Amino acid sequence: MNAAGAEPPRGRGGQLAAQRQATIVAEVNSRGAITVAELVERFGVSDMTIRRDLDALDSSGLLHKVHGGATSVGLRSAHEPGFDAKLTQESAAKQAIAAEAAGRVQPDSAIGIGAGTTTYALARQLLRVENLTVVTNSARIADVFHGNSRSDRTVVLIGGIRTPSDALVGPIATAALGSLHLDLLFLGAHGVDAEHGLSTPNLMEAETNRSFIAASREVVVVADHTKWGTVGLSTFATWADLDVIVTDGGLSAGARKSMRDTGCELVITP
Repeated sequence: MNAAGAEPPRGRGGQLAAQRQATIVAEVNSRGAITVAELVERFGVSDMTIRRDLDALDSSGLLHKVHGGATSVGLRSAHEPGFDAKLTQESAAKQAIAAEAAGRVQPDSAIGIGAGTTTYALARQLLRVENLTVVTNSARIADVFHGNSRSDRTVVLIGGIRTPSDALVGPIATAALGSLHLDLLFLGAHGVDAEHGLSTPNLMEAETNRSFIAASREVVVVADHTKWGTVGLSTFATWADLDVIVTDGGLSAGARKSMRDTGCELVITP
C-alpha cells in the first residue's frame, strides 16, 4: 500500500515487475534456462514485457539473455542442465547445424550419435537416409528413428545410467562401444574451448564419449556458438581427436580464428 492506501500499479500478470523478475531469476537458477514463451504463459504478460525483464536482468548480471529466453550465469563446472531446459535454446541454429551435418551421411553407413539436443535435431534430418545403422546412447534419439521405422535401418541403443541430459552412460555403455567400428560419429558438447577442447559436467558421460570417439573413423562436432568458451568438469576430446566442427554464424570472429587454429575443419551454417 502507498500513503493514500492504494496498491502500486500492477501488470497484467498481477505481479509487480520487481516481483516478477525475482521469480524469473529463481526459476532460471533452478532450471538452468527458460524460454520467453514459458514466461509469457506463466505471468500472463506480453512477449515485449518479458523481453524487457530479461534485458534488465541481463544488464544487472543476474542471468544471460539468449535468443528466445535466458540461461543462468556463473554455472559451476559440474552443473548439468536438463534436456528439456536446453531443447528450446538456440533452436534455429541447431536446426541449421543439423541440416548441414546430415549432408555428410551416406547410405550404407554405420554412424554414432551422442546424446544432446543438437544431435536430437540431427536424428530427425537422417530419417530419409537409406540402409543406415545408428548407434546411440540417447533414448530420445532412438525414439526418433523407431517412430519412423523402416526395414533398411538398424538402431542400436546402448544402455547405462541416465544423466540429466538424457544420455545413457557408464561401464555398460563403454563396454558395448569397445567392440564397434563406426564410419562417422556426431557429438554435441556442453562446452567448446580452444585450450580445453570438448567438455561435459558429467564424468561418466565423458568416459562414454571417449569410447564413442575411439570406435569411430571420423568425428563431427555439432555445437552452436553459445557453447564456445564454456568449460565443463571433464574434457572428453582434444582437438587432435576431432575432424570437423559444425556451428552457426553467431560465432564471434575471435572464436572462429581460435577454432581454425585447432586444425579441425570449421563449417559455419548461414
